[in-house]
Order: sequence, then structure tokens, then C-alpha cells
Amino acid sequence: MRYRTLGGLRVSAIGLGAMPLSIEGRPDEARALATIHAALDAGVTLLDTADSYHLPGAAPGHNERLVARALATYGGATDDVLVATKGGRGRPAGEDWTVNGDPRHLKAAAEASAGRLGVEAIGLYQLHKPDPRVPFEESVGALRDLLDAGTIRLAGVSNTDADQIRRARAVLGDRLVSVQNRYSPAVGDSERELRLCAGLGLAFLPWSPLGGISRSSLDGPSRQEDERRFGAFHEIARDRGVSPQQVCLAWLLARSPTVLPIPGASRPRTARDSAGAADLVLSAEESERLEGAVERGRRLRV
Repeated sequence: MRYRTLGGLRVSAIGLGAMPLSIEGRPDEARALATIHAALDAGVTLLDTADSYHLPGAAPGHNERLVARALATYGGATDDVLVATKGGRGRPAGEDWTVNGDPRHLKAAAEASAGRLGVEAIGLYQLHKPDPRVPFEESVGALRDLLDAGTIRLAGVSNTDADQIRRARAVLGDRLVSVQNRYSPAVGDSERELRLCAGLGLAFLPWSPLGGISRSSLDGPSRQEDERRFGAFHEIARDRGVSPQQVCLAWLLARSPTVLPIPGASRPRTARDSAGAADLVLSAEESERLEGAVERGRRLRV
């Protein structure tokens, strides 16, 4: 496992996005715990969760409690594991994901998350999404207050544009350590934000990093479309004897030394496979082929 830096901490270059373990289609608890344990066995020390990762209409925190149980039942050391959680979104029954950036809500949500995780202070707490009804600086100000109170140790923002990242930095200064945005071969809308984070030294955590190279496409009807758009990932994977997903994650790591992908997993074998990407170093020729494939594939996006 290679390592990178997040807020001055040494973390695994590949994290685990725990969301699939708690939302629709989630595995049973035994397999969910085994998936997290497999990631830890493979050297993963960054686990990403959120209070809103649960079934619609259910109580907040299913995923946070699951992560806490996984750490408590793991047979090895977990002192170096950074748990990153998020607040500011909800999943009421019969509705789409909601947003609540009210500072009072965020402070209460962070305290509740700390209780579910069983920690005195949350390792990394992230504003899940800006709330258009609340001034952005007020929502970020809640993170500042949580830092001052010792409820959280590090602060980050998610689903933000470049202007919002700069505004969050104006409020938090060097205590803003990370940005979590959607980014993958198929979705490059946060290219500007990735480059800004690289310039500022902020960790950039791509969520849904396997877009275009999804695991389901290996056996599903989208296989041909996947390979048509991003065939180079599959070709290099065959040449290297690894999965296209590993090649995808290695490509993301090569984008910037501040990138920390957090691929999701719902099976131990996929968690192990993703973690293995940390040791896959692409050649200059392979990187050039992949860059060309990404450029072409994004143009073909419908």
C-alpha cells in the first residue's frame, strides 16, 4: 500500500467508500463487516461514511454504526484508521436526498455522528453539500465552531465548485484539508477543482471514481458501451493482468499527488481489488493512452 497525506496525516492512497453497505441493495451485516475488514487487511486506512447513508426514511447513521462495529470487531490495529464522515444531507421516505446546511443542524449532526462512531472527536468531518437556502459561509462557519470545540479534528467540504472552495478556505484557513467531489473517467466536471486542490495542497477525494469503468458493466448490458468509450482501460488491464478498475484508480492517483480515491465496495473481493491499485504504477505511455481515452470517452457521453 502506498500512502498520501491528508491534513498532515498519513493515509492509504486508496480509501473505502462505505455507502454501498447501507443503502438500497446493501449486503447483510456479516458481508458488510467482512468487506470493511478486507479493506483494512489490504492496508486501507481511510474510511468514508456519512450520517445520511441509510435506507430512505430510516434513522440516520446506519453506515456510521456499521463502520464503528467493523473497527471494534477487527482483529488488527486500527489506531491509524481515519474515519471521514459527512453531515448536511437527509433521506426522508418518498423524497429525494435533501440538503440542510443550517449551522445548528450541522453542529447537532456532528455530535450525533461522533456518538454513533464512538469517538470523542471525529477524524474528518465534511459539509456534505452546500445548501442554497443558507449562506455558504454560515455552513462552513459551523465547521469552524466544531473545530474550535474539539468535536472534529479536521474539516472538509463536498460537492463544491472552485469559488466555494476558496470561500471555505477563507473561513477555515489551513484547517480546511479536503474536498470530496464526483470525478471519474466518465465525469470530469470537477477538473478545475482537482487542479485547484493540487495547487492549494488540499486532498481531493473523488467519489464514484469508477464511473465509466463500473464493476457492473463487466457482466451487464453496458459492457460494449463501456469498452467503446474507455477501451484503453480494459486493454491495459488485460496486458497487466489486473482489473480495469485497478487501472482506473491508478490513473486517478496519477492525476495529482493530492488525489485520494474512495471507491465503494459491497464485497470483500472488490475491496481488496481496489486497494491493490495503490501499488499499480502506470508507465508514461500507458498514462498517455488513458488520457486520450478519457478525452474521447467524455466527448461521447450522452
